[in-house]
Amino acid sequence: MKIGYRTVKTALGTPFAIWVAQMLQLNNFASAGILTILCIQITRKRSFLSAWHRVAACLVAMGFSYLFFEFIGYHPLSIGLMLFAFIPVTVWLKVTPGIVTSSVIILHLYDSGDIGWGTIFNETLLIVVGIGTALLLNLYMPSLENKLVEYQEEVEHNFSVILKEVSTYLRDGTDSWAGTELTDTAALLEKAKSLSYRDVENHVLQAHNRYYHYFHMRMKQFELLERMVPLASRISSSYEQRILIADFFDDLSKAVHPGNTAVIFLKKLKELKEYFRNDKLPETREEFEVRANLFHLLNEIEEYLVIKRSFRKSDV
Repeated sequence: MKIGYRTVKTALGTPFAIWVAQMLQLNNFASAGILTILCIQITRKRSFLSAWHRVAACLVAMGFSYLFFEFIGYHPLSIGLMLFAFIPVTVWLKVTPGIVTSSVIILHLYDSGDIGWGTIFNETLLIVVGIGTALLLNLYMPSLENKLVEYQEEVEHNFSVILKEVSTYLRDGTDSWAGTELTDTAALLEKAKSLSYRDVENHVLQAHNRYYHYFHMRMKQFELLERMVPLASRISSSYEQRILIADFFDDLSKAVHPGNTAVIFLKKLKELKEYFRNDKLPETREEFEVRANLFHLLNEIEEYLVIKRSFRKSDV
C-alpha cells in the first residue's frame, strides 16, 4: 500500500495543530486538528484558495452567529434560521468551500451560550492555528518533474511508432499493426495534461508552464494523427507516388522530440505538394479519389507541423 504525501501531511499536521492549540489553552482545542484536515490540498494554489475560503467563511459565520444567537436565542431553531441566511451569503461571496469549516465554529459559538470577546478571540486563534498549520505544510509540494519527463518520453515514443506504422503501410501495404499506440497515447495524454495542470498550480507566481503547453500542443497534434491513419489507408497501393509520402512519414517518425524541426519538414512538404500539383491529372474516378485523399493527408501533415512550429523550442 502506497502512502501519499497528503496522508503524511495530514498525519503530521493534525496532532501538531492540536498540540499548539492545547499549549495556547484554547477551548475546543481538538477542532484545530479538524480545520487542518479540511485544509490539506494537493497544490499550492488550491491551498491558498482553500485558506481564503475558510477564513472568510469563518469570519462571516462568527458575525451571523452573534446576530442570531444573541438576538433570537441559543436554540436549535436559531441555527436553522441562521443557515438559511448564512449559506446564500457564502455563495454570493464565492466562499462555499468554507461552509463545512465554518460549521465547526458556529457550533462552538452555539455551545458557548454567550458570545463575548473572549469567545471570539478563542475561535479566531483556532482558525489561525488550524488553517495556518495546513497552509505551512502545503508550501511543500513534491516535484512532478520526473513524472512529467517520463510522460513526455512515452508520448514521443508513441508518436514515433504511429508515424512509422503509417510509413510502413504506405510503402508495403501491410496492415498488421494493432493500433494500440493510439489508445495508449490518448490515455497517456489525459494523465499528462492533468499532472501538468497540477504543476501549474504548484507554481503560483510562474506565468508560463512549459509542460502544460507542451502536452496541450501534443494533444492537438494527436487529434491530427488520429485523422491521418484512416486517410493513409485510403491511398491505393497502385499509386506509385505513395512511396514519396512513406519516406516523408519515415523521416518525420525519426524527428519526434522537444526540439523544433518543423520548419525543415514544412519546407520538404511544400516541395512534395508542388511535385504532386505538377503531376499528371487523374483519369479515372478511383485516381481522383486517391488524389483527393492524398492532398487531404498532406494538409493534415502541414497542420501537424504548423502546430509544432508555433511551439517555442525554449518551452521544453
